[in-house]
Amino acid sequence: MAEHSFYLKAHWPGLRNDVGEIESGQLKTKVSIPPEMDGPGVGTNPDEMLLGAAATCYIITLAAMMERSRLEKEDLTMESEGIVEVTNGVITYKRIVHRPVITLTSAASEKDIELAKKLAERAESSCMISRAVKGNVEIEQQAEIKKAAAE
Repeated sequence: MAEHSFYLKAHWPGLRNDVGEIESGQLKTKVSIPPEMDGPGVGTNPDEMLLGAAATCYIITLAAMMERSRLEKEDLTMESEGIVEVTNGVITYKRIVHRPVITLTSAASEKDIELAKKLAERAESSCMISRAVKGNVEIEQQAEIKKAAAE
């Protein structure tokens, strides 16, 4: 069994509404509380980072599954939404919704379209970030599958 370690350094110089910094591999950014939660909104924040981790894990997993299945695509894009709820001062990350748009080649068959739908569903449960937050954050996908225009 292979095991990989990832490291992050954080510096937080002040109190709640200050601005800190994080650094991990190629990631180096300022962090603070978002303005929606009465923070300064400088750099990124934990809410965006969790959404980013979930979204990048999902889209990379989906692309790898499509490659292994030899499903040819013209393009793969996605928008994701994170829903955070605040109730009685308790902040809860409720749900993440991925909306991938898979554009298959113009020669794609109905079988290819069905395979793309199945892979879009499977990628969510195969992604390690989805598995890590399972039971705490609801994750769903709303895939759109289309064919590229014939040339």
